[in-house]
Amino acid sequence: MTEARRRLDQPKADRRALRPRIDPEAFGQWTERVARFLGTGRYLVVQTLVIILWVIWNIVFRNGSLHFDKYPFIFLTLVLSLQAAYSAPLILLAQNRQDDRDRVNLEADRDEARSSKADLEYLAREIASMRMSLGEVATRDFLRSELARLEPPVKEPKQKAPKEPKPPKEPREPAADAEASASAPEA
Repeated sequence: MTEARRRLDQPKADRRALRPRIDPEAFGQWTERVARFLGTGRYLVVQTLVIILWVIWNIVFRNGSLHFDKYPFIFLTLVLSLQAAYSAPLILLAQNRQDDRDRVNLEADRDEARSSKADLEYLAREIASMRMSLGEVATRDFLRSELARLEPPVKEPKQKAPKEPKPPKEPREPAADAEASASAPEA
């Protein structure tokens, strides 16, 4: 006989079991709801009212057929003990689920912090390399100083103040010029 070969590419078929199947996530959500309710003021008020009504009912109907718990209220004690016995583990289950969520969130926060730190270090290195590169770049002032050192300074001509116009010369007569030149001693 050959053994039936299981296929790994298909999900495993569910087996029929005698025990009931409980979804752990659904049960955990239910325990959190119960724990949230047990931690409210509404629950304390309701529980206090139930206990007061219980005591009053059993005192008023002490001799009648509606009386179900005698004075030491042993049944009330049993009910409260049973409630405490179930609520304590439910609260602990809810706390454990919250601790698991907190642990996952903390790990995610740590991963994000590591990533942020790595990004920050990368950016710091990039900025440092840019600063070093900029230190080697010739600036405008550096170029001006080097050009000034290599070439003699160019002197710009001074701008002179405009001269006042001379009065025009009076025209001389040619005969007067000849006389002036004749009377002048020759050297």
